[in-house]
Amino acid sequence: MRIFKFGGASVKDADGIKNVYSVLQQVGYEDVLLVVSAMGKTTNALEVVIKNYFEKSNELNASVQEVKKYHNQILLDLFDDEKSAVFSAVNKHFADLEYFLNSNKSPNYNFVYDQIVSFGEIISTTILSHYFNHVGLKNNWLDVRNLIKTDNTYRDAIVDWETTQKTISKNVKKKVLNITQGFLGADENNFTTTLGREGSDYSAAIFAYCLNAESVTIWKDVPGVLNADPRYFENTTLLNQISYREAIELAFYGASVIHPKTLQPLQSKEIPLYVKSFINPLLPGTSISKGAHLEPQTSCFIVKKNQLLLSLSSIDFSFIMEENISEIFALFHKYKVKVSLIQNTAISFSVCIEDKFGNFNELRNILAKKFKISYNENVSLYTIRHFTDKAIKMVEKDKTVLVKQMSRETMQLVTKE
Repeated sequence: MRIFKFGGASVKDADGIKNVYSVLQQVGYEDVLLVVSAMGKTTNALEVVIKNYFEKSNELNASVQEVKKYHNQILLDLFDDEKSAVFSAVNKHFADLEYFLNSNKSPNYNFVYDQIVSFGEIISTTILSHYFNHVGLKNNWLDVRNLIKTDNTYRDAIVDWETTQKTISKNVKKKVLNITQGFLGADENNFTTTLGREGSDYSAAIFAYCLNAESVTIWKDVPGVLNADPRYFENTTLLNQISYREAIELAFYGASVIHPKTLQPLQSKEIPLYVKSFINPLLPGTSISKGAHLEPQTSCFIVKKNQLLLSLSSIDFSFIMEENISEIFALFHKYKVKVSLIQNTAISFSVCIEDKFGNFNELRNILAKKFKISYNENVSLYTIRHFTDKAIKMVEKDKTVLVKQMSRETMQLVTKE
């Protein structure tokens, strides 16, 4: 079986849905499982719904209607008959969303987030499945929440691999086209969980691992894995092939084309990963496999914006030793703060962190009881793999470098622009 993942950009409108159908006609669809994201910027739109819900805003209903209007337009563009079953199916999902908004009693933001934001994937795959049936491409729609089982760490759930293996093996049909959702799972009480933003890639890898898949293909609006994000760098280069190890390094440092957790399950079973263009599906794209040399050999650039550079020093000028660092990292773990770079001296300790869950102010108040604190907000962390002098100069140009760190293959710079 082959696993195909289509992200939000590939299904953002009716033409996108039709193009997915075209891609399958060109590359084949028998014995394929599609893992599909929410349409376009639906996740962002649902985050506005969540914000309005918690703030008890008068805009709540309007924000729900915006999401509904967006999807209804796609339905009207795809289906001639408004009496088609897909209209009632999608309306039922919106009715379920509105019921949750009116009946939920939980004050837990992360729990509410997962229950609401999941409607994006459920609705997108419902529309896709109905459209394929409409044009004669029979398929098996699957609710991923019945397949991928997790703990109840909402917004960043941990997979229960043993249970997930059993449910996927039992429910995914071979020799047909299967359609399911990325990003989502469910806990033991069948409440929806999510695997973290950009988690649909990870979902594809989970299915590949459990089904011993032939390959995974991530379909994107770029020709493959580039050596840099074209939003921030000019003259990017397509990487024809890279190894699992190189891809894991790039993902670890924040390369957005591949989710950090995607590669481990694929590597463990040596399942190749392809990143290809849904615009030109017959082009080779990028292949990621065991032992593949980086081709072409070139510097790779990764940038993470909106970071915090936090510096801690001892109040009494004593050394910051192992016990201090252990305590600091325990707090980082507790408050879900991601550490991307570390640098320390005898009496100070600096880290570049990402405050994904908005817990920094609370963390800072606790750290201030034991340490002198200073920090820079809105800094950028640049990582250069296989750096050269030319690459370093290009990144440093017109920037203030706050921290520079170098190893044999990798250089990292924290900058203020």
